[in-house]
Amino acid sequence: MNRRTMLLALAVGFVGVTAGFAADPNMGSWKLNEAKSTFSPGAPKNRTVIYEAAGENVKVTVDGVDSNGTSLHNEWTGKFDGKDYPITGSPTGDMRSYKRVNDRTLTFAEKKGGKVVTSGRVVVSVDGKSRTVTTTGTNASGQKISTTAVYDKQ
Repeated sequence: MNRRTMLLALAVGFVGVTAGFAADPNMGSWKLNEAKSTFSPGAPKNRTVIYEAAGENVKVTVDGVDSNGTSLHNEWTGKFDGKDYPITGSPTGDMRSYKRVNDRTLTFAEKKGGKVVTSGRVVVSVDGKSRTVTTTGTNASGQKISTTAVYDKQ
């Protein structure tokens, strides 16, 4: 294969991967709409969540606050294939998995030492302008929490 053919093949492959992520309604920056959300006492609030392409993976960056107002930041990079991938910065977990249910729905689980501590569902609206994340689990203090967080696409 000559150099030009090889470069063309790489470019076509990159465009295919990028186009696949661009069509995913989860991708992009999401901001919490507190007025439309409900949080149990002690639940953290993820104020912004960013889903972006990271090669063939997805990188999820979360910024928020815990129940005391202390800043939280965590990052996860992996695939929406239901397998566990490491998470950094989470006070409750060391691994997270996402699984695609359909074009607009993901399920997720966060684990600590192999035990599920938080699980939930992410559903992007049909128009792609908002998403609802329902979560149940325990916070860093061991309290049971549940949330229904609504996010607006930025």
